[in-house]
Order: sequence, then structure tokens, then C-alpha cells
Amino acid sequence: MATWQGPQAQSHGDFPSLSDQQQQPQQQRTHTPLQNAVPLNQLPPGLTPTMGKEQDQPSLNTTKPESEQTDMDRYGLNGLLSLVRGEQSDQNTVALGTDLNFLGLDLSSRTDGVKLSKTFASPWIETSRSEVEPQFKTPEEFHISDVSKLEEKLTLFTDETLFYIFYTRPRDVLQELSARELMNRNWRFHKGLSLWLTKDQSVEPIQQDAQSERGVYIFFDPHNWERVKKEFILQYASIVA
Repeated sequence: MATWQGPQAQSHGDFPSLSDQQQQPQQQRTHTPLQNAVPLNQLPPGLTPTMGKEQDQPSLNTTKPESEQTDMDRYGLNGLLSLVRGEQSDQNTVALGTDLNFLGLDLSSRTDGVKLSKTFASPWIETSRSEVEPQFKTPEEFHISDVSKLEEKLTLFTDETLFYIFYTRPRDVLQELSARELMNRNWRFHKGLSLWLTKDQSVEPIQQDAQSERGVYIFFDPHNWERVKKEFILQYASIVA
């Protein structure tokens, strides 16, 4: 008696396995080139590569209102971040400075050898002059080349004028010439006191010994610019002969 055995069983080779069915589409997706892909630099305006991602990411700007900021917010990394971004223009200018190119300075490489200080006086001066130093001409009367004429003029000056030249022209030929003229007028320079003195002609000094004498002398005080008379023991070795 023939019995029904259902659909005729097929061999294992007639149907692909389930694992083969899952791997075949994956291999096709892997090796299929993107024929219609649009480059990122050709995206329409308003579309960015980040579209489609989560939009609820936390913002990088964590600046708090000034009333809610703590010392850590003001002087920590958050405060430094706001300073670098230039959010506060006044503090940014003080801390980071100003680009000198915005002040009208030509900082390009200079090959003429002219210093910047010669052509730039101040950022607040409005001038078109190329030279900072003004043009001037020294009169010929200021150029002294003949010293002999100057010596003749010194003889016409008063003692106070000679003292003024001596104290205001150190290490200059005028100091030496004025000192020479003062010595011709019986003034002597005391090395220890650094003062000029002369004898009082109305009082004759008394000889103490071979190295000193006692008498009344007139000293010139350069600080008060006056002559002071007082009794003094003069050591001959302490004066410039």
C-alpha cells in the first residue's frame, strides 16, 4: 500500500544555507561603490556633515553671568578661555595687546636700513612727515673752533659767572679755562672741602708753621650761591696750587 510522505525531500544542496543568505547581502554592500555620493565640500548651504547626529549635545560655551561667577570661573581656565576668545575687548587689549599693524606701522622687512623710530613718532600724532626729527640749522656763532678767543672772553666775566661755568661744565675745556681764570684772581680750590676760597684782604693771616696758616678766608658756597667769610686754618697741601 502506497503511503503519502509529504513533499518530496530535497537534498541539502538544493537550498542555500541561512548563513550564506546573510553573508551575501553584506558582501554586496561592502564592495558596492558609492556612485551617487556628494562630496562634503559641495553640500548645499545649511547642510553640514554633523546633521543627523544628536542635537542635544552640551554647548562648549559655559560662560556664566558675571553675578554668578566664582573666583574659579573668573581666574581659572574658564576665565582664560573667555579672554582668549576676546569676549571682553578691554581686558583683551590690556592682556594680549594690540596688533601694531592696526596702528599704521609698517612692519614689513626693511632693506633701506632706516630705523622705525625715525619715521614713527607716536600712534596719536597725525602727521605726514617722513622724518620725526625737525629740520634745523645751527648758527655759525655756536660753532667754536678757536679756543684762544674764548679765553679772551673769560677775562670779562664776573667771578660768579666763572663759578657757574666751572660747576656746570664738568670734564670740559671750559671748566679748565674758568678754573685757570679764577686762580689768576687769587681764588684757590680746596681739595678736601671741594670749595673755592680766597684770602680776606683786610686781615693778614698768621703763619702757624711751614705747612699751615691761620686767617680769615672767603668761601664760595655753590649750594646757596653766596660768599661766606669765616676764620679758618689752611693747610697748604690741601689746596690746588
